[in-house]
Amino acid sequence: MKKITRVLIFALLTVAAALSGGDVFSQDHKAGVYAMKLPRGKNNPRNSEGDFVTLKDGRILFVYTHYTGTNPDDHGSAFLAGRYSKDGGKSWSTEDQMIVAQEGDMNVMSVSLLRLKNGKIALFYLRKNSFTDCIPQMRISSDEGKTWSNPTPCITDRKNYFVLNNNRVIQLKSGRLLMPVALHNTKEGGAFENQGIIYCYYSDDNGRNWTSSAEIPNTKKIITQEPGVIELKDGRIMMFIRTDSGVQQLSFSRDEGKTWSPIEPSKIASPLSPASIARIPSMGDLLLVWNNNDGKNPATKERRTPLTTAISKDEGSTWQNLKNIEDNPSGSFCYTAIHFTKDEVLLGYFDWATTQVTIRRLSLKWILDK
Repeated sequence: MKKITRVLIFALLTVAAALSGGDVFSQDHKAGVYAMKLPRGKNNPRNSEGDFVTLKDGRILFVYTHYTGTNPDDHGSAFLAGRYSKDGGKSWSTEDQMIVAQEGDMNVMSVSLLRLKNGKIALFYLRKNSFTDCIPQMRISSDEGKTWSNPTPCITDRKNYFVLNNNRVIQLKSGRLLMPVALHNTKEGGAFENQGIIYCYYSDDNGRNWTSSAEIPNTKKIITQEPGVIELKDGRIMMFIRTDSGVQQLSFSRDEGKTWSPIEPSKIASPLSPASIARIPSMGDLLLVWNNNDGKNPATKERRTPLTTAISKDEGSTWQNLKNIEDNPSGSFCYTAIHFTKDEVLLGYFDWATTQVTIRRLSLKWILDK
């Protein structure tokens, strides 16, 4: 009876928060799951994906895209907003802090936060001006996010529409920065082309200068978009790529991102949706978060649902411990940021169906238990 009462009280609180436009917070201690949602509100048609960084005082900063006005699509007005957690992601500040105002003619979005080896924090994001002008920008903070440097463009050798997903920039053991991007050449009249030409830009001076890799070979001529990268234990770099082939495609580099092998299919069934992969610091295995959808269910064919976690003990060759963290057949869950604390992992992702962000805190024990 007490359990039913608690559930009823939480349901009423959730409805009240949603109706008031406030944040919605829930928890399930048995599963080790905590979640906070940032629902849209008045003059806020969408809250979109972001990224995390742990500050030196122990707080966690989450920076996401806060849309304004009435247009919720990828080119509607937006700025970058910050929320803070003092308890490892169980609860979050309730008011947005302005991180980057809307400086593009369209918007700013797709945040990557990275603690550099020199101790500073790097903030990457897209500045969208038009369908022929979308370039990743970089800012640096030397005071734990209190202030940020002026933005500098990361790509200066080409002009056009580049996509850099959130939570994508990494720093290798050698110190090199890698930034995987997709170049979407626009057709006459400025129409967006779905086919992305995949590159990986790299920097050996903490982001002051960037060099383009060779184009990632796509001999199969399938649709390629939204790449991500992870450094493997043998020194290779594995790139995973959103495609229309029914699986995530892979490419590998043996020279820290300068050149890449032709794309090849993985064993990761996937709709046309991005995946996220990160290494679990405490154990060294890989964590994968993606839409485990092979398209065989007519009710969810090509939809970005469910949202699933899995681990790999063999550097991405095979995946196990598959667990759904979102399974609403009407949902569209994507653009997941992965961030580890001591015993938990934080996931920040976007739901296109509700145009809101969810920050979910999972215990590693729950993820690893079979």
